[in-house]
This record gives sequence, structure tokens and C-alpha cells, in this order.
Amino acid sequence: MSKFPDNFLWGSATASHQVEGAWDQDGKGPSIWDVFGHRKGKIKDGSNADVACEQYHRFKEDAALMKQLNLNAYRFSISWPRVLPKGKGEVNQKGLDYYKRLVDALRNNGVEPMATLYHWDLPYELHNAGGWLNRKSIEWFAEYTEVVVEALKDHVRYWVPFNEQNVHSELGYRHGWHCPGAVGGAIRRCR
Repeated sequence: MSKFPDNFLWGSATASHQVEGAWDQDGKGPSIWDVFGHRKGKIKDGSNADVACEQYHRFKEDAALMKQLNLNAYRFSISWPRVLPKGKGEVNQKGLDYYKRLVDALRNNGVEPMATLYHWDLPYELHNAGGWLNRKSIEWFAEYTEVVVEALKDHVRYWVPFNEQNVHSELGYRHGWHCPGAVGGAIRRCR
């Protein structure tokens, strides 16, 4: 192919836990990775994602940088515990408002928002209730999805339900190398 189609999307992608920071601000609940990252010895240099790239506070700058880079798409993940701090039930409006502002900033810079619903940041409270090994996780994810899609449906055209579900399943639930560290069906506390 000598030329890409005019509607080809050139973009980048991130995970909320890796870039947002603000891990405990504006009503966000803890995720399994927040807990994991705070355990001594889990990250080689002792760092964590509490601040990360500060996208939560610098999203306008980030969107402008994407425009400068001539990107026309950005796949970001939505932090489940930022929207539903306990994983289900009460909605954190400040969390939803952040994603609305992010999407608006992207669109204002000519960048197509592409939302990933789950990039491995299960709310810690749901993890303690059995996580993805609990059959109720289907209902939990459906509730979360409905809340997010209802809030952003007029602004986001492209949706990705799960990021690398095979990697998360294998490394987090089969081998236990990643959080939540489940091996053979036994949930551990994000060892």
C-alpha cells in the first residue's frame, strides 16, 4: 500500500492507571493496581502511579501535544473506580465530568476519542468480593458500562470493552504474576 486512506486514524493509546495520577482525588476509589503499587517491593524502584503523567490535571496540554504530533486519534481507558468508586452503586459525577472534559479537549484539537472501558483497574472493593472470578462481575461490568456509555455516548464514537483480555487473564489469573495474583482460581490480595 503506497498511501493510507484519508480516514485512517493515526493515534496513541494509554491506560488510566499509567497516566492519570490523582489516584485518590475527587472521589476516586482504589483499584487493584493502586493497592498493588503501594505494596513495598512490588515495583523495582519503589515508585507508584499516584502522580504518573498527571493527565488528570494536564489533559488540555496533552490534547494540544497530540495535535502538534499530528495524531488524529487517542485511545484512553476510563478508570472504573474513578466513575464508580466502590465498583457499583453510587456514581462519582466528578469522575464522569473529568472524562467529558478530556473528550471535549481531544475533539477541540481534532483528535478522535476512543474509549477503553477496562484496562486492568478493577475497583479494589470488587476484587475483595471475588473480582472477575465472581459470576456477579458480569452484572458489575454491565452497570459500569451503562453509566459510562450513557454519559459519553454523544461524544465518543469508538469503544473498546477490554484491553488485552488475554494478557490480563493469563498474567493476572492463570500465572498470578500481575495483579490480582490469582493462581488456579484462588484470589490473593494483589500480592
